[in-house]
Order: sequence, then structure tokens, then C-alpha cells
Amino acid sequence: MLGRVFKLKEHGTSVGREIQAGLTTFAAMAYILAVNPGILEHAGMDKGALVTVTALSAAAATTLMALLTNYPLALAPGMGINAFFAFTICLGFKVPWQQALGMVFVNGAMFLALSVTGVREKIIAAIPPSLKVAITCGIGLFIAFIGLRNGGVIVGDPVTYVTHGDFSSAPVALCLAGIGLTAILVARRVTGAIVIGIAVVTVAGLFVPAGGGAMVTATPAAIFSAPHSAAPVFLKLSFDFLRSWTAFHHALPIILTLLLVDMFDNIGTLIGVAKRAGYLDAQGRLPRAGRALVADSCATLISALLGTSTVVSYIESAAGVEAGGRTGLTSLTTAALMLLALFFTPLLLIVPAVATAPALVIVGVFMMQSIHEIDMTEFKQAVPAVLTIIGIPLTFSIAAGIGLGLIGAAVLALGTGGARKFPLYGYAIAAIFFLEFFHLFPFGQ
Repeated sequence: MLGRVFKLKEHGTSVGREIQAGLTTFAAMAYILAVNPGILEHAGMDKGALVTVTALSAAAATTLMALLTNYPLALAPGMGINAFFAFTICLGFKVPWQQALGMVFVNGAMFLALSVTGVREKIIAAIPPSLKVAITCGIGLFIAFIGLRNGGVIVGDPVTYVTHGDFSSAPVALCLAGIGLTAILVARRVTGAIVIGIAVVTVAGLFVPAGGGAMVTATPAAIFSAPHSAAPVFLKLSFDFLRSWTAFHHALPIILTLLLVDMFDNIGTLIGVAKRAGYLDAQGRLPRAGRALVADSCATLISALLGTSTVVSYIESAAGVEAGGRTGLTSLTTAALMLLALFFTPLLLIVPAVATAPALVIVGVFMMQSIHEIDMTEFKQAVPAVLTIIGIPLTFSIAAGIGLGLIGAAVLALGTGGARKFPLYGYAIAAIFFLEFFHLFPFGQ
């Protein structure tokens, strides 16, 4: 039955190989079960509930993708977007997390509408390719910075703004050791390297003092348990930001940024994994692309309803493809393992920040690796790219970084005789950011 449903023979694979590939994908991305709750709890959300909804949203979205497309693609709450949700929207803009979830839902509805009407492709085409890469790199730096800060490797300083922490401190030293270990494992292509790194640092933390008589890692009350209730965050989204023009004015740039990051994450991952799996045709087109776009659009709606930041396609799916995964059965296996992991919630809850920090740093490095795709010798590419890459982490806002890059690209196009080469949609998006930066938004403050 599985062979017929997923067309295993047609794709030159078997049930055993697909299950093994699903295990590989899960091992490569299981870190999100510990990292996502650790990031979103900063927004004031319940960590236990977050563990549950992280797994549920990943399982639901991955299953949807498998059934609609038959692709070996897994989804989960996105790295970078969750940091933007917690640190920029909630902490930076002082938006209650319930309203932030509402913004994620509105973003998902727009995402779905743009996907089914074809406008999504036009918006994506309006962003210069080099700027798309720069956004990915900027988010990578943002994630790595958060990881280093959470691990105490970087701390605030009144004179230099930031400086290094106390490396002789046991927790900081443990974090640095975790970064080194994880980097070595990744470099040696060890399957599940990030998860192994988190596990080793967490276990070591049971014996490393954190001060005040406590250890870095708390002793778990149990190993197995029933999943935590999702009630504290489930269906808690709020749409209060739609009640007035003033509130909508503040929410629009946030929603737009969520939309842009969502699109770039999903499209980039979809094409990258599909290319590795051999799904692209001779013209570089992806069969069933429309279904894939609808699936990841619906995933955003699911994430908001369940109570987490945006769910996106995961580049770690490529690990499963390398292990032989070629169909949706790989994805279904990964989804089932996400649900099984819920019964180990007590272990996930004790994972300390110094254990997840190395994961954030390494994921940031992964995202930065694409920087070679930007031609820095071409000044018109370099300026918007650099503005974006440094703007995102230094302003602690993905929105500001994208806005700076787009405005820079638009200004250069107008000032160097290339106005007609820059897409109209690009000018429109840049104008929205310009109006927001200078408090000239037509809807008023």
C-alpha cells in the first residue's frame, strides 16, 4: 500500500530506505524541539506548552506537505523567524505574544492568497537575487549573535556596546566547548551533529556549577511523561492590532517582514532540497510547485493557531535526501518521530541556554555560507547586501535590515541609470519601509 501511495518504485526507493531517511531528517532537525521553546519563552510564553506545539506544528505541517506533494520535505518553526518573533516583535516592539501570533496568522492568510494567485512569484522576483542571499546571511548573523549572547560569550558594555563575557566562568566555558564540539561533529559530517552537541552539553551541565549552589542543568523530575498541555498558547492569538489605523500602522511592517522572510525561507529550501532529490526538470522548474506553496502557506496558519512562530520548510531535509529519501514517506516518518518525542518532554525542558547556544551559532554559520553567491566586486550589489547583513543583527531587527537593503538597492537603481531594471514591486516595498523609517506612513501614527 505504501509503495502505491508514495510511488516508491517509480522513485527508485523502498519502505526501509524511506524510513531510514526519515530518521536521518529527524536527527538533523530535532534540535528545534529544545531551541524553539528556549527562544519563544523570552516572549512570556509557557515553555512546556511550547515544546508540545513545536512538535505538533512540525508534525502537522510535515504531514500536509507529504500528502500534497509526495516530497521528502520536513517543516518546523523556523530559526530566525522565532528570534524575530520573540526579541524584535515582542521584546523590541512591546507587542504581546498573543497579538504577535495574530500577525503570524494574517501573514499566513496573505501568504496563502499570494500563493494561489501567483502574486507571490512576482514579489519574490522583485527582490534582487543578491539581496535574497543577504537576508539569509543577515538572519544567520542574528541567530549566531543571539546564541553567543544566551551562552554568555557576548555581554553588554556601556562603552563598546558589546564585549566578550567571562570565559573563565564555568557556564561560558561549557558553552564554548559546546560550540567547538558541534562544529567538529558537523565538519566530520556526523548525522545529528547539532542534537548530539546539545545532548553532550546538557549532560555535562549536570556536573558544572552555575553559582548559588545550582548546576547549569537542573536534574529532571522524570524521563518520560505525558506531553504538556498546549492550552496556555493554543488558540490564544489576538487580532487587536486590526482595531485601529494606528495599531495597523505599527503592525504592517512587521507582517510584511514576516511575509518576506517566510517566502524566502520556504522557496529557497524547497528549491534546494528538490534539486538534491533530482526533482527539478531540465528548465529548473519544480513539478507540483503550486501544491508545495499551498502546503507551506497552510503551515503558517497552523503554527499561529497552535501557538508558535511561523513554520517553514527545513533545509535539514537535505540530510534525509542524502540518506536516500525520495518521497513523502520520508516526511511522514519524520512527523511520527516528532510526536514520539513529546513523551520525553521532561528531558527537553531541562536543556539549558548554554546547550542550545551552540546550536544557534552553528545554524547561523549554515545560513552565512551562502554569502559567496553575492558578487562583492559589483558595488551596486555590495552596498544593499552589506546594509542588510549588518543591519539585521546590529539593529536587532530583521525588518530594519531588509528595509535598509531594499532602500539602498532602489536608490542605487535610480541614481545609476538602472531605474527601469529594478522591478516595480521592489520600489513599492522599499517605499513602505522608507515611510515607516521616517514616520511618514499615510495611515498616521
